[in-house]
Amino acid sequence: MQPCDLTAREARTLIGRKQLSPVELVESCIARVEAVDPAVNAMVARDFPRARAAARAAEAAVARGDDLPPLHGLPVGVKDLEEVAGLRTTFGSPIFRDHVPVRDQVMVTNLKRAGGIVLGKTNTPEWGAGANTRNAVYGATGNPFDPTRSAAGSSGGSAVALATGMVPLATGSDVGGSLRNPAAFCGVVGFRPSPGLVPDETRAIGWTPLPVLGPMARTVPDLCLLLSAMAAGDPSDPLGATVPGRRVRTPDSFDPLPRIDLAGLRVAITPDFGFAPTERHIREVFAEKTGGFRHVFALADEVEPDCLGTDEAFAVLRGVNFLAAHLERVRTHPADVGPNVRANVEAALRCTAEDVARAEVLQTVITRRWQDFFTEFDVIISPSITISPRPWRELYPAEIDGVPTRSYFHWLALAYAVTLVGHPAVSLPVGTDRNGMPFGLQIVGPRGGDAFVLGVAAELEALLAGDPRTARPVPDVSRLQAAPPISNMPGFLGVG
Repeated sequence: MQPCDLTAREARTLIGRKQLSPVELVESCIARVEAVDPAVNAMVARDFPRARAAARAAEAAVARGDDLPPLHGLPVGVKDLEEVAGLRTTFGSPIFRDHVPVRDQVMVTNLKRAGGIVLGKTNTPEWGAGANTRNAVYGATGNPFDPTRSAAGSSGGSAVALATGMVPLATGSDVGGSLRNPAAFCGVVGFRPSPGLVPDETRAIGWTPLPVLGPMARTVPDLCLLLSAMAAGDPSDPLGATVPGRRVRTPDSFDPLPRIDLAGLRVAITPDFGFAPTERHIREVFAEKTGGFRHVFALADEVEPDCLGTDEAFAVLRGVNFLAAHLERVRTHPADVGPNVRANVEAALRCTAEDVARAEVLQTVITRRWQDFFTEFDVIISPSITISPRPWRELYPAEIDGVPTRSYFHWLALAYAVTLVGHPAVSLPVGTDRNGMPFGLQIVGPRGGDAFVLGVAAELEALLAGDPRTARPVPDVSRLQAAPPISNMPGFLGVG
């Protein structure tokens, strides 16, 4: 095992004991990037000189006996939607091909303050639109289990970098499942936190709960370590809880996690939330996976909250967010804006004020139904995503089991059902599907129950890790090292 293959917690423990040098860890991660990334194209902007300098400084701090912060010496991949000072940040958009920010995003500042070392930027679709990680700046990102297939998105580069050992920790963001979808496709853990838990000062509409920032890792404990550094109150985010003179978001809320007794849980199990176009193959695999452990709960019923109206409400509210963020770009740089962004903006322009009002009322009604549902159940378990990974050349799934999808994001319904109501949700890898591709379970907690749902996920992860049918799958790094560059594949550069 190379240092880059250690979990974040293992590496941090060894650093603290002076048994692993931060320099050694960073060099191991850089070597893995250089060996594997040509096959998958995950780490698209690299900051190796500054990472090496930061590692030397971290090593010196250990030698001096300084108090070490929680992420001390740990390399981190930062999604290319999140600004890092002095490091090319393109948002996957040709308009920002040469953009180099002068300051860090608040979340990045928090990670650096906690000792994290930014190794580079991870690939994303243009502006995070569409859960297939490819763009006209850097090209496509391939799945680590089959580079011809999609890594999902929009945090696809982060998921692939984690799965292949390029970094032990990575950041992401989520509207329609962008933390959860790629985690499921790539065999890692992705967590959509409650809105405002991780500060985000970049939202065009500061009060919308749809977009959130969040952590990704290879294990739940590693993810919680990263989340403990990301969670913070900040007045720049209108949804961030702030109380003058007091810290509201404290790291010890997530690290260590509360221990959860699975035997006391009332669990709702659903393959589709009553409306998602879940592939038959995924339904069958989901039934097999949950059938192997549902007996450990006090109650496991096949039932879901009433989600009537979710498709309509999410489509309108998502469109409003894209309109606020991208209308000017579509008008001034139409040739440099991809089809997914244009589709959202054009759909939003057709909406009336009445449509928006109806969508917000629907969102409120559906959210209240969910709160009633959670008086009877503690968590909901579903598949993370509706399909098995398909070729990345397919911009989006136009059909599932022969039935046309309603929109380019309809296949993400399992994720956006949760987004709409603002509940925390984690995607946990549980073996593979019948195609040999990673399979993820989505575990949804009660409103505000971030630490609780992560505690449930940690217990399930430990329970299922001993069975090869449900343990986290690991890609064959040696095969990726020998694979031809993904950039040689037809259709690599672009989104159409």
